[in-house]
Amino acid sequence: MQPGPWKRCAQWVPLFDRLRRYRRSDLRHDARAALNVALLDFPQAMAYALIAGLPVQTGLYSSALGSITSPFFASSRFLLVGPTNATAVLLLSALATLGIPEEQRLVVLPLLVVMVAAVFFLAAALNAGVIVKYISRSVVTGYVTAAGCLIIVHQVRHVLGVDLPRDPTLPGTLWNTLSALPLTDPASLIAGGASLGLFHLLKRRWPSLPAVAITLVAMTSVCAAASTFLHIEFRTLGAFSAAEWPVSVPILDAELFARLASPALAIAFLAFLESASIAKTLAARSGDSLDVRRQLVSLGAANAVCAFGSGMPVSGSPTRSTVNWASGARTPLASILSGILLVVGIFTLGPLIAHIPRAVLAALVISVGIALIDPVAIRTTLRTTRADALTFAVTAIGGLLLPLDTAVFAGVVTSLLLFLHKVAQPRLVEYAFNDRGELAEKSEAASRTIPAVSIVHVEGDLFFGSADLFLEQMRLLVQTENLKVVLLRLRNAHNLDATSAMAIADLVRFARGRGREVVVSGLQPEVETVFARAGLLELIGEKNLFRYTPQNVTLATRDALRRAQEIIGREKADIILFATPKTPEN
Repeated sequence: MQPGPWKRCAQWVPLFDRLRRYRRSDLRHDARAALNVALLDFPQAMAYALIAGLPVQTGLYSSALGSITSPFFASSRFLLVGPTNATAVLLLSALATLGIPEEQRLVVLPLLVVMVAAVFFLAAALNAGVIVKYISRSVVTGYVTAAGCLIIVHQVRHVLGVDLPRDPTLPGTLWNTLSALPLTDPASLIAGGASLGLFHLLKRRWPSLPAVAITLVAMTSVCAAASTFLHIEFRTLGAFSAAEWPVSVPILDAELFARLASPALAIAFLAFLESASIAKTLAARSGDSLDVRRQLVSLGAANAVCAFGSGMPVSGSPTRSTVNWASGARTPLASILSGILLVVGIFTLGPLIAHIPRAVLAALVISVGIALIDPVAIRTTLRTTRADALTFAVTAIGGLLLPLDTAVFAGVVTSLLLFLHKVAQPRLVEYAFNDRGELAEKSEAASRTIPAVSIVHVEGDLFFGSADLFLEQMRLLVQTENLKVVLLRLRNAHNLDATSAMAIADLVRFARGRGREVVVSGLQPEVETVFARAGLLELIGEKNLFRYTPQNVTLATRDALRRAQEIIGREKADIILFATPKTPEN
């Protein structure tokens, strides 16, 4: 039976199904959450645009369009999409590294954002979201730490009231800032310092209040009064009119496309990593399920709309999403209402933005940068394992000394290499019953006077990275004194590939060449498919294959042991258990 038109639409646009079940009581909760998010989002969006070195309205356009577009396709009902620290700092680094002048960045930006959207759509089509689970959290911690430091040093120039050339690295920015200290504008420095003090006072004494919005309004009012009555000049943001909200069209340039490929990939990767992290956290808190592929589609759609709506790259925002959840949002309509409030704010408050001192907004951005540097997360990462510490160091130090997209890829490669190194080193240990009847690791191989059956538990991933070492250890095992049958338990073996299949084939031939036989138990359907395609079913033989039965998980091993006794030709045999022991991390 074919699904009806509504169900077909709901498959592609999950919001339709949620709206079909929408209740009047949901609107009250969604509206309250939308208002709370908008109060935070309006100043934050401007701050993120300032971080990226773009006009403040770029951040507002992105946040409004992302908030309205993403919920149509998203799986998470709480995720708020817009510009974030991850996208803003990486965008700043990318544009500075490519040497694109500030006056040309708005021309180049639409192509970059549409490339980011294309990466998301391609990742959704290939179901590439699963790769995230192989990336260490240490990469994100290292990147966020470097980003926090870069945000602080890049915004100091606005607090000092000086003009500096942009440099994508920390040393260059620090040198330029120190060189310009004699040119410091006292008015900007006082306004920035007072803004920092007021913001942190509000956060400490009244944490439930929208500290960013209150600080921005209060300090703008104070500076406006000082300008009017004391004739003190402050550098302010440029005004804009929502009536001039332009439609942007990406320019088609093959050379520029090639130059933007690496930053686009890095921005998309970090945006998805950030979005998936907060979406999974909120889903776990609320008991919701999460469809990673739909999240990729929603991020792709949001970035595509931003590309044509004069926006910057967008991601799932941890801060705004948490506020949305904590404010009692019930459905994705809260995000859409928040976006609509932003659009209203853009039309009504656009001219007033001209009165906001740059030093005040920069001070709030510096507060954001300070909050990103999490001593607890850094200490945990450095102390837990050497692999985590190395991954963190590569990403963080690379982010301070190199362009951020290069540092991100370096951290990802380091994380993957360390993961492969870890999973590619299986170790087989023999277990036997001791004098007390307990199953324990044997310190030495004892001599055997009766035929032996070795049961080998293959746990986890058995793929190209671990196949050679697996085969090497199994060959040593096959040559054990008086061993007659090797029983491979593959119930918990995963990710077999051509390399591991050929290793098992080599093992079977090697064993038979020495008068041993290989029996396989716990054969799962996905493993059997690999065996069939690689010709292993015929090589091992149907008599020596025992499939996993969900109704009786021990049945395959029992039947395999009976087959082993049949091969030996006697009922009594020495049973040897081999497994990969759990060892502490290095």
